[in-house]
Amino acid sequence: MTADKKILMAGAAIAIAAGLSQPAAAQSARGELASASDVDTNFARDRNVSVTQRPRDGYQAVGLRMGSFMAYPKLSVGAEFNDNIYATDGGETDDLIWKVAPEINLSSDWSRHSLNAFARASILRYQDFDTENSEDITVGASGQIDLLRNSFISFGADWAQLVEPRTSPNAVSGAVAPTEYETTGARIAISHELNRLRLSGGYDLKTYDYEDGRNPAGGVITQQYRDRDEHTLTARADYAVSPAAALFVEIARNERDYRLNRPAVTLVRDSEGYRALVGANFETGATARGEIAVGYLSQEYDDPTLSDIDGFGARAQVEWFPTQLTTVTFTGSRTIEESASPGSAGYTSANVGVKVDHELMRNVILTGNVSQGKDDYQGITRADDRFNAGLGATYLLNRNAGLTVAYSHMEMDSSGVGGQDFKVNKIGATLALQF
Repeated sequence: MTADKKILMAGAAIAIAAGLSQPAAAQSARGELASASDVDTNFARDRNVSVTQRPRDGYQAVGLRMGSFMAYPKLSVGAEFNDNIYATDGGETDDLIWKVAPEINLSSDWSRHSLNAFARASILRYQDFDTENSEDITVGASGQIDLLRNSFISFGADWAQLVEPRTSPNAVSGAVAPTEYETTGARIAISHELNRLRLSGGYDLKTYDYEDGRNPAGGVITQQYRDRDEHTLTARADYAVSPAAALFVEIARNERDYRLNRPAVTLVRDSEGYRALVGANFETGATARGEIAVGYLSQEYDDPTLSDIDGFGARAQVEWFPTQLTTVTFTGSRTIEESASPGSAGYTSANVGVKVDHELMRNVILTGNVSQGKDDYQGITRADDRFNAGLGATYLLNRNAGLTVAYSHMEMDSSGVGGQDFKVNKIGATLALQF
């Protein structure tokens, strides 16, 4: 048996031995900033239930009882055809990709406080081009300590071993294999509600460690200049103008500290920045809910050869419910991101998108999405225009199995130095097994 087949079978065995999973557990882990008790609060936005959040009797995993925890194991297996695996303009190479993704989520069922943990992997094996093979692994935990009614401390930590997609704006051109890297994260936040006022704040740490790549001649393509620690402090105040709407002010300060300095690198990428936003979150009856914020962004670089980046900032997510069977989600943002391009330390990224989920039948969900993005790089003449679109359908066979088929299209139109144009089409099917 080859090493690749052993890895694929081992991934499947891990999930089967654990027993299979529940998507709702992941929602529980992500909800660490939502109070465990929303009774008598002016900030609950839960009158509506989206198509993807809606409970479906007879199609939900029951999980495994482990003391005061519930375990939700899951295994996804599938295949995908990609018509441009290297994301190049001209001379495209296609391949068939086999996927195995074991996952397990643990969630407490305590009346007060909460604790969640997860572990998941995504194992990809290419039919013809095994240099593209990858294994992504992520583990993490999150929790909440309830102090008073609608006042709590939340916390979390995670570690991941990942592979950077060829379609990433920071992907290394000419490398034999995609770039591998590790991330470690930790966060803590506190929230306290006083009648119409809610005060919250938090600290977030994220570290990045990149592996060097190789070119076809065996030469090293250095990537360790991207290793860094990112620290972010956030403070926010919400004021409820009614039980269904609130205004807020949010301020975040960040430090991005790179590990290498001169003479190991020619460009010092260290920077400090802030984000100041004002906005509103709301729920308009049974029609819509969401949050919209606008403000100002700034990032100042230590290297005198680098120009600072500042300007308009925004963040938005609005769910519209035209019927109980359809959810339309609008998203938008404008942020400052880190660049791996020579001569540039950062770029502004503006994005808008819309996603439609429709419940054709109780066990058949249709999905469509389209998004547009633009990245403008500081210090070099590069601008990227990105377009994404996709269609998908999920058929829930029973509470233990579901089948998803999906198609996606991505385009990149890059002008200037360091970017590349490409079009990528993917079509695939995935069988998900859960307990």
